[in-house]
Amino acid sequence: MKVIYDPEQDVLQIALVTAVIEETTQISPGLVLDYDEDGHVIGLEIRKASLKTDSPFAISFNVGKANINKPMASYRE
Repeated sequence: MKVIYDPEQDVLQIALVTAVIEETTQISPGLVLDYDEDGHVIGLEIRKASLKTDSPFAISFNVGKANINKPMASYRE
C-alpha cells in the first residue's frame, strides 16, 4: 500500500495495490475510486484532503479489530 499527499493540489491518494488503473470514478464530491481491469477497487483519492481529514500529513497505522458493524450506505445511481 502506498499513500501520497500532494499539498499543492491538496490531494491524498491511497494505492491499495500496484496495478494498472483501468477506470476512475468519482463516487461523491471529492472522493474518487480507481479500478483495475477486473473492476476491483485498487485505490482512492480524496480531494481537498486538508478539509476532510484531521491532518493529511499524519498517518496512523494500527492493527486490530475492524468495525464491521458500522452502517453501510445504500448504492446511489
